[in-house]
Amino acid sequence: MTLKKGNEITLKIDSLAYGGQGLARADDFVIFIRYAIPGQTVRARIVKRRKSYAEARLLEVLKESEHTVQAPCEHFGVCGGCAFQQLDYQVQCREKGRQVFDLIERVAGLHEFERHDTLPSPDVFRYRNKMEFSFSDQRWLTRKEIDSGADIKKEPLYVGMHARGFFDKVVTINECHLCPAVTSDILARVRTVALDSGLPAYSTRTHTGFWRFCVIRTSHNTDDIMVNVITSRHEPEIADALKTELEAVPQITSLINGITASKSSVAYCTTEHLLKGESVITENLGGLSFQISSNSFFQTNSKQAGQLYAIIRETADFTPDDTVFDLYCGAGSIALYISDDVRQVIGFESVQAAVDNAVTNAQLNNISNCEFVCTDLMHALKDADAVLERYGQPDVVILDPPRGGMHPKTVEAVLRYRPQRIVHVSCNPATLARELQTLCAEDYRLISVQPVDMFPHTAHVESVSRLERVME
Repeated sequence: MTLKKGNEITLKIDSLAYGGQGLARADDFVIFIRYAIPGQTVRARIVKRRKSYAEARLLEVLKESEHTVQAPCEHFGVCGGCAFQQLDYQVQCREKGRQVFDLIERVAGLHEFERHDTLPSPDVFRYRNKMEFSFSDQRWLTRKEIDSGADIKKEPLYVGMHARGFFDKVVTINECHLCPAVTSDILARVRTVALDSGLPAYSTRTHTGFWRFCVIRTSHNTDDIMVNVITSRHEPEIADALKTELEAVPQITSLINGITASKSSVAYCTTEHLLKGESVITENLGGLSFQISSNSFFQTNSKQAGQLYAIIRETADFTPDDTVFDLYCGAGSIALYISDDVRQVIGFESVQAAVDNAVTNAQLNNISNCEFVCTDLMHALKDADAVLERYGQPDVVILDPPRGGMHPKTVEAVLRYRPQRIVHVSCNPATLARELQTLCAEDYRLISVQPVDMFPHTAHVESVSRLERVME
């Protein structure tokens, strides 16, 4: 079959590729179709042709999949937050696990390891404890709105989720089904203040403007709620207006006006103005209490985080004499969770606010065998002799890197420490596969991989891998 850009073709969707696209084959040639799900027969147009694959645009679903369900969200298909609410959840879990194993086999070249079924999330909706909403001066218009021919009122600014594939346009969100219902009320009130202010949204094109992000954290095991409205500068009158408007939501225990001058589209503030309550909220997990600040990383799915940490504990097979290095430790949640099982845990983290939270959390839970170090891992682990002299030889290293993965020099540094076991906690199967390829080249053997679904209806999947050092 000759496939050229612009050709229309009928395809049967076999599976989901990593990233959420439907995968089909034409004479064994791989074609990716966004928004398509396994079991569908579709008509699609080729939009990109490469040597080993093609990309196509979905034109029409000719036969619906037996795995199709009704998506509850009015924004689904436009909002970039969810990839497949219309796909049966059991199938989502199956496909995510297959993606993890496929990447490990193809990229890392590893085949002999134990595979576990994907652990489903206890909650399929309302599971997120943190949502980041963006301000923009451009709103995404749906095809229905455009085709209606009606005059679309232009607002001074919009706040919501980014439209799929766009960094500068947002979908105005009335309700998000992934987070608690109170989030929608809070966002609507922040939107009101922003519109009344007369100040513009920050533009990612010109890097000018005032309103940037609204970050809402909700504790699923306490009653705490944090709202951090991030702007380009502090305006006392705006801060007062936010405080007044959000008094109508008494559940809010922490109200912050975060400030950032960064040009990056990251909801991170360098300065905080506390408008109400405390600068942290508290979450309970596994019998422990954790204080979380606005910039701290904490697992977004609280209920599933408890199961994830239990898997980490089981996978690591700790002994009471173990020294554990916890890299990318964040607010110390993993380190504190496993502290009763080992002799000591040394947590390394590059964000000072997270380290401060980790220290506070250790004190809050009367844990004395955890030490937390604020440092750039790429540089800090270079001098292995100095680290080993200061903290001792690690028996286990836990890796929990950000989505972009570890710097290659950090991976090399881990190999120099020669721990008996490595537990790799990954939120990105692609970077996991590359890192496993290096770790298992000579010194380590991959024993098992457990996928964990932390984010139902999205393309993301977590996994916990166990590696053991090859004995000389």
